[in-house]
Amino acid sequence: MRRKTTLPSDGLVGRARRARVEPMAVRPLRDGRYVVETDGGTYVVDVEARTCTCPDNAIRRARCKHLRRVAIEITRGEVPPPGRRSATCAVCGDETFVPMDATGPQLCPDHEHRAGDLVHDRESGSLLVVTRALGTRADETPTETGRLVSAYESNRDYGDHEPAFEAVYLDSLPVNAGLADLGELHVYRFPASRLSRVERGFVGARTLGGRLARA
Repeated sequence: MRRKTTLPSDGLVGRARRARVEPMAVRPLRDGRYVVETDGGTYVVDVEARTCTCPDNAIRRARCKHLRRVAIEITRGEVPPPGRRSATCAVCGDETFVPMDATGPQLCPDHEHRAGDLVHDRESGSLLVVTRALGTRADETPTETGRLVSAYESNRDYGDHEPAFEAVYLDSLPVNAGLADLGELHVYRFPASRLSRVERGFVGARTLGGRLARA
């Protein structure tokens, strides 16, 4: 249960000031709305529809302090925006916000990988390009030999619960390879934290040859 908190007034007045200095607790609901608990009552806010069940909004149609407080906490990263929910990063354990329908182990922005990212293999020192996220745990994901990703000796220092990724070694990429070509190459599977991001979107719509020519 979230405790009521206050925020600095920042020199504001009126509803904008009350939205910050009055004790409130904001809690997200599964349908994308938010419950706001105050000393004077509990209200339901829909930030997308810009509605609140308090009299100030429901009767006077004002942008009430509850709507403002929810918007502030979304901006500050205190609560997830509509359409997203809280989850725990499988690598660092920090809270992160993911789509409501996301399944399997989740990662925060610092530890997630996307297709086309250039990454560094912490074990071999090699550079690879991520081809896709598998969305399954390392101890549930088999390699082409049938052995689980987590069962390899080189992966013993990484969490069995981490999501697995497919990647190709950089030196195996043809110079004309683009993002659409990555899935056609021989891939290897790794637990998330074995791969350290070097550059986001290293291989994109442009071919690798075009990328290197511009370097």
